[in-house]
Order: sequence, then structure tokens, then C-alpha cells
Amino acid sequence: MTGVTINRATLIRVTLAGVSGLLAAFSSLTVAELAAALVRPESSPVVAVGGASIDLTPAPVKDWAIRNFGTDDKLVLQAGILVVLALFATAFGLLAVRHRRAGALGVLAFGVIGASAALGRPDSVSWTDALPSIAGAVAGAMALYALAGVLTGGRKAREANGPHSGPGGWDRRGFLVAASAAASASAGAGALGRVLASSRSGDAVASRAAATLPAPGSPAPAIASRSTVRVPGMRPFTTPNKDFYRVDTALVVPRIDASAWRLKIRGKGVTTPLTLTFQDLLGGDLIERDITLTCVSNEVGGPYVGTARWIGVRLADLLERAGVTPPSHGGPADQLVARSVDGMTLGSPVEEVMDGRDALLAVGMNGEPLPFEHGFPVRMIVPGLYGYTSACKWIEDIELTTFDTYDPYWVKRKWARRAPVKTQSRIDTPKPFARPAAGTVMIAGVAWAQHRGIDRVEVRVDDGPWRPADLAAEHTTDTWRQWSLPWRATSGTHSLTVRATDRTGETQTEVRARTAPDGATGWHSVVVTVT
Repeated sequence: MTGVTINRATLIRVTLAGVSGLLAAFSSLTVAELAAALVRPESSPVVAVGGASIDLTPAPVKDWAIRNFGTDDKLVLQAGILVVLALFATAFGLLAVRHRRAGALGVLAFGVIGASAALGRPDSVSWTDALPSIAGAVAGAMALYALAGVLTGGRKAREANGPHSGPGGWDRRGFLVAASAAASASAGAGALGRVLASSRSGDAVASRAAATLPAPGSPAPAIASRSTVRVPGMRPFTTPNKDFYRVDTALVVPRIDASAWRLKIRGKGVTTPLTLTFQDLLGGDLIERDITLTCVSNEVGGPYVGTARWIGVRLADLLERAGVTPPSHGGPADQLVARSVDGMTLGSPVEEVMDGRDALLAVGMNGEPLPFEHGFPVRMIVPGLYGYTSACKWIEDIELTTFDTYDPYWVKRKWARRAPVKTQSRIDTPKPFARPAAGTVMIAGVAWAQHRGIDRVEVRVDDGPWRPADLAAEHTTDTWRQWSLPWRATSGTHSLTVRATDRTGETQTEVRARTAPDGATGWHSVVVTVT
């Protein structure tokens, strides 16, 4: 019986040691979140470490995450960080039973990692960004030290507590009290942090709710019925805001008070630096345009493309006000670097921004102020360029420079400096592995080559000849074009393939290429079984 007692005591002690570590981690995170609510949400250790992880992740791994997790990639990353923290916390709890100080020092070391990550972020504003990680680490270390002390009370605890001592002599009642106190205090800190964070974002929410978009001086033409294909399974021509893709590195969506927002235009060749307010843009010459955006991470046939009706100010007009001259007319700057409040930098060719296309500083999306997830209060849009070189969300600074002197965020990670959107097409219906009935089956989808336009779409069944699809009317060259083709389907398994030709006469290549460094290529195919 003695051996059984010892084993049972050891098992209970080890289990509670692990629980102590997890409680310490809970204390650390909640206190850190409370401190981050007082400093700024982006200084949270989970956000800071997550952001640093994204910065250090190779492009192929990022592509893999987007391909497999889609817009949930950030949630998966944060969950992974919490799992790793839980494993280390458990280990520190086990260590603390034998070496209390070493276990507590382990927790403090993680605080140093979090503080370093916060201070190293591009959007770090001051040394105070380190405070949440430090405060959380101190709270976690103190909690673990106290809980481990109760578990290692030994003979003194047994003598003091008598029937209340657990197997092996630890203070059972004392541990329950200490653990309950730690859990309750941590939960309270977490709840208070959420309340404070919500109140801090209240001004931003209120400013968006109060924003009224004026009627544009140059409205977008109505989308004609002949520009849409009415086939079951087709997505709408205009993508609703809630369905519009979101691909960025922000683990916490910035919530900016529009009344406090400012945009600076400065740099090489700027003779009149500008500082603009949100009201300056609303009071400017607003235009409204339908523009299709595409993410460079969009695989062949992928979902990261959408069309919205944007309202904003022509970026070229603002650059001209600032005295900027395009390189083709002797201007010294050939790159426009847009900076976001979260530290992201995107580089756009000045020539393309000022060549007459509808490059915008957008304030509205589909008839309402920009959603926070899509850049409120202001974002940049340049038709014909992939988003990573043009579509800066939460923009706060524009610097004119050169490609030779500065590499933006993604270029530093081996993506191409210049990235015009490649001609692509996609089959939306029938879906992959669909089982349509024999007879007439409508094949339909979209094709895009922003700022060049689509001239022809062709579909091939199995290894048969290419057949021209019926093109819906072109809305503008900056939007995708819907197409359809009736197919006399026969029983069996078939492969359907699509390709498009843009207005320059270039037909999209069959050669498959991954998204890095400047966008995917290849024909989109789906396999269906006709019954």
C-alpha cells in the first residue's frame, strides 16, 4: 500500500504542478491584455509575438497557410502561439515544484521575449509597448512562485493542516484557495481589459458611424444587366463587403478615430508637402468607380479576388498638388511608399499611379464608409496592380522615393518590386467534383485583366477543341468580366478548362507557377462527373 500511496501522491502533485503552470500563464496573459488595453492593443504579447512570427515566416510557408486556412490563418497562428505557451507553462509548473525560482524565471524569460517582439515591431511607438509583456510576466511568475510554494510545503504543511494536507504533505486547502484566487483575479483582469479595450475603440466606432459619404462628383455608371451572367452558382458581379476577401498581416484590426486621422504626403520631388484630414478628403473632388482587386496570394482558380464600388479622391490629383512629377516627365521619384498605422509598407510605381487610371485614396466601399477590416478611414486602390504593391489599408503616410533606395515589406521578403495583375480566369460553376445530370449544363465564371480588359474566354472539355464562351458586356476595363457556355454534357467523368485573352492579345499561359514572387499562372480546371 505504501508504494501505491507514493505513486498516487506523485501523480497528484505532478498534475497540480502542471495546473499551476497553466494558471500562471493565464494570469500572465490576462494581466498583459489589461496592460495592453491601457497602452495600445497592438502591444499585447500574443499580437507582438504573432506579428514577429509573420515577419520571420518564409513566403512559401505564408502561401501554405493562406492556401490551407484562408482568412482564418491569423486565428490559427494565434491558437498555435497559445498552444506553445500552454506547453511551456506546464513545463515551468513541473520545474517549479523542484526549483521554484527557476520556474518563475522561465515565465519572466517569456516576458522578455514578448517585450522584445513588441519593441521590434514596425509600428512600435515607444518603450511603453514593452510594458504589457513585462507586467504579464511578473504577474505570471509571482503566481507560479506562490502556487509552487503551496505544493512544496512538506512536513510543515502537514503538521499545520493535519486532515487538510494532501498526499505527500502539501497544503490541499491552501492550494485550492491560492488557485481559486489566481483564477478569479486573472479572470477579473481579463474582463477589465476587454472593457477598457472596447471603450478605447469607442471613438473609432463612433467616428465611422458618424461618417457620411457625400455624393461623388463623378459617379460610377450603373452596372447593366448585360454585364452580369444569370446562371445558378455564379457569384454576384459586385462582391458584398462581408464576403470580400481579406489578406493582410494585422492580427488586431486597427480601429482609428477618423477625426484624429492624418495623412502625410512627403519625400523626393515633393515641393509642397501635404497633411490631410478625413474631412479634407470628404470635401475633395470625390469619384466613384467599380474596381476589381486581386491578391498576389490568389492561386489559380482561388477566391482572393473581388469587385467593389469604391468612392474616394484621385491619388494623382493629390500628388500633383504636392508638386510630384511622374518619372516619364522628369520626376526624381519612381516609387510611392504607402505606410499603414500597423507598420506595413507597400511600394507602388509612381508612373502607374499617375498614368490616368483611377488610383484612389478610398473612403467608401459599396455605398458605406470603409469597414474597419478593409481599411477605415482611408485605404489606397490602384487598378491593375496586385494588392501587395498598391492596396495599403489604414494608410497614414505616403513617401515618394525610388525603387533603388527602399524595399517595402514584401520586397524584403523576396516578392517582386513590380507586380501588374496577370490575366486570369476561373470556373465558378459547376463546382469541382459536382455531379450534374446529363443534358445541357451551363459552365460559367469570371475572367480579369484589370486596366487591360478581357477580349476572349475559351473553354475546353477534356482534350477537345477550345470553344469561345459567351462574354457578358464589359463594365469597365478595371473590373472582371463574367462569361458562360452551354455544354451538352454526356455521362462520365470530364475535365473542364478555361483560359482568357486580354485586350493586348496575350492569352494566359498554361504553365503552372505558384504565387511567389509575382502572382500565379496556369489554366483553371475542374473535374465533374455527369450522371
